[in-house]
Amino acid sequence: MNDAAAAPLIDPFARPITYLRVSVTDRCDFRCVYCMAEHMQFLPKAELLTLEELDRLCSAFVGLGVRKLRITGGEPLVRRNIMGFFRQMSRHLGSGLDELTVTTNGSQLARFATELVDCGVRRINVSLDTLDADKFAAITRWGRLPQVLEGVAAAQRAGLRVKINAVALKGVNDSELFDLVRWCGDEGHDLTFIEVMPMGDLGNEDRLDQYWPLSDLRRQLAERFTLIDLAERTGGPARYVRLHETGQKIGFITPLTHNFCESCNRVRVTCTGELYMCLGQEDRADLRAPLRASDDDAALVAAIRHAITLKPKGHDFDYSRQTVAGQMTRHMSHTGG
Repeated sequence: MNDAAAAPLIDPFARPITYLRVSVTDRCDFRCVYCMAEHMQFLPKAELLTLEELDRLCSAFVGLGVRKLRITGGEPLVRRNIMGFFRQMSRHLGSGLDELTVTTNGSQLARFATELVDCGVRRINVSLDTLDADKFAAITRWGRLPQVLEGVAAAQRAGLRVKINAVALKGVNDSELFDLVRWCGDEGHDLTFIEVMPMGDLGNEDRLDQYWPLSDLRRQLAERFTLIDLAERTGGPARYVRLHETGQKIGFITPLTHNFCESCNRVRVTCTGELYMCLGQEDRADLRAPLRASDDDAALVAAIRHAITLKPKGHDFDYSRQTVAGQMTRHMSHTGG
């Protein structure tokens, strides 16, 4: 790649794009009620990028200044030969890429935690919304809590730093706030709460019924703990506090009550090669066509650069009184969590 082609990615609002989230599959071994329908129609395998194509795509982004690469899904660790892809990506660590990481439901960590460490992964995010086995089964439909807890324990033994992501669900885990905080404190995990987002058609699931605003969650925390706001910013949506009494760091991702876009440094690529410049917008660019049109990356790089010129200033998510404005028709399992 020549010097001009290797110039860093800067969007129209002078934000450097240094963080890429890549979905490697839309498939998952769970069927979480806020993420996908129970009887999902998954994409034909021919539409998915091959692992070799994913390697080319991610490598092109690293050459354009991406410093952090997060692998997502679906459940990324269920994709066949996925560890070979992690091993390939690890060659960029220390020569452009600062961090290689993964978001997972934890079901496969007992199998892969040690190998992830061998591939240079140092931190992972695990999605875990409840510590109640019956609730866990209800939320995930197909998941088993003991399998995930053993996976988290295996990750810790392997030396991985674990951050727990919990989606705030009214009437589901709102009674477990302090249990989740206590467990994460005891186990040494950071914890981030996420407001449920309006993504995809989930059949009988109603977004307004699920919606638990994090302003209420934070208020409850403040009744028991002294919350110290942290200046820490990662260019992403989370805002952090430290609990004075325990020293724990708690994050809040609030796409619906706080537009967090002013420092956005990230883009997402789906498992079919669609580049979404914003999670909360439908605008996208096709990267699969230039990938498959030529073994040369010139057309791919040009497509990436053009797409970044279209990155919007912010998203449109909004819960109004009785409707969901800015609802996305695609599933999070397709876009990547």
